[in-house]
Amino acid sequence: MDLQIPEQPLSCTKETSLEKEQFIELYRHLMLTRLFDEKTVRLKKQSKLTGGVFTSLGQEATAVGTAFALEKQDFIAPLIRDIGACFVKGIKPREIFLQYFGRRNAPSRATDVQFHFADFENGMIGPISHLGDLVAVMTGILLASRMQKNDRVAAVYLGEGASSTGAFHEGINLAAVKKLPLITIIENNGYAYSTPTNEQTAAKFFIDKAIGYGIKGMQVDGNDIIACYETMKEAVEHARGGKGSVLIEAMTYRRKGHAEHDNQAYVPEGEKEWWAEHNDPILRYEKFLSDEKILTKKEMDEISVEIKEFLDKESDWAESQPLPKPEDAAYEVFDNDVVPPAFKKKVLEK
Repeated sequence: MDLQIPEQPLSCTKETSLEKEQFIELYRHLMLTRLFDEKTVRLKKQSKLTGGVFTSLGQEATAVGTAFALEKQDFIAPLIRDIGACFVKGIKPREIFLQYFGRRNAPSRATDVQFHFADFENGMIGPISHLGDLVAVMTGILLASRMQKNDRVAAVYLGEGASSTGAFHEGINLAAVKKLPLITIIENNGYAYSTPTNEQTAAKFFIDKAIGYGIKGMQVDGNDIIACYETMKEAVEHARGGKGSVLIEAMTYRRKGHAEHDNQAYVPEGEKEWWAEHNDPILRYEKFLSDEKILTKKEMDEISVEIKEFLDKESDWAESQPLPKPEDAAYEVFDNDVVPPAFKKKVLEK
């Protein structure tokens, strides 16, 4: 099997509308994403977390850079490797930690894990296991937004494997026909679980599929956070301007297995190492920040330490919260307004 590596030397885009404070904010989100993943991996190895741990190692720039171009009222539907987009949209680490620890006051009340929950205030629809289905869900949200005359753009993230599903086709096709402001971001990270991209589609590039739907297609270096922001900014302007949907293909790489249990035996020798050394999104961005004299190495180290301490506090707080009670399982399953009075008095009014 051939190594999946780019042919050209890589650097970060210099032509950008971003200003100094935004560069620094992007770096904070990028480091928060990387360090949060590292923290959850350690907690998983300590057998403290429920469910699987899916990291975004090596592709953090795609989620962070694209979400940074959205506005408060815009919605996102992230996938398991897009926790950076959640942080950009305002989801706090403690909320995700509560999910992982299975605590009673977690957003899903310990009925699910990771960020499988909805936060309408921050414009986030959590991922579900049925890959591709959230394309149709976001299309429905945009139809409702149009009826309510809301100025909203929606972004749905998915891997290249999910683009093979019927739900992907149906959702994008309807959004295209209705000229809805839907931005679908295909994170081409090399593998759909263990299936390499060249066995996933006969198309040379996933943006070629945009032609069939009659929508705008854009391709971006998914490990260049500035390019991700600028590409998404253009896509948002196109969609919000009434010109219809956009399909973005972000070229990136998944440096860890599908989850922590996956040892990546299917990856050719040397491939992960090349990406770690030559195309790590954080190392590339740090070089840019240093070259442009935006942040010094000392300042970047200080930010890293600050974020680590913050995550430790968030995690410790979440771990200290109470576990669910057995009766909690009935919440949001039955209509709690019509349950027997004795149950309502005993459980729901506590």
